[in-house]
Amino acid sequence: MDIKHNVVGWFEIPVTKMDRAIRFYEAVFGLKLTRGQMGQEIMAFFPWVENTVGSGGALIHHPEHYKPSSDGILIYFTAFSGDVSIELGRVEGAGGKVLKPKTLISPEVGYMALFLDTEGNRIALHTH
Repeated sequence: MDIKHNVVGWFEIPVTKMDRAIRFYEAVFGLKLTRGQMGQEIMAFFPWVENTVGSGGALIHHPEHYKPSSDGILIYFTAFSGDVSIELGRVEGAGGKVLKPKTLISPEVGYMALFLDTEGNRIALHTH
């Protein structure tokens, strides 16, 4: 099979308190999320580039269908600063908790780090 796109097309991070989660992610990543609603789901969209390979995503709140978790799927955010320790350094000040400091995966793959967001989701950072 010839792969022409990344396998992830979209992601949603469950939240219980949307305003708190928006403040957290905007502080950690230094970007602006756009709030919206899709039916009963309240969402906050991460900025993304359209018509390109890769993934966009959102925070999402719906008490019946989405539950934050530190045990499920792990999303790796790219640390656009070029150094995961920069974004990781903002986590605790924004109300999250560092779980794993900047760690070398391998020279070819780069570095990663783990944190808990304000909603209890385990999230990773990555950079080469």
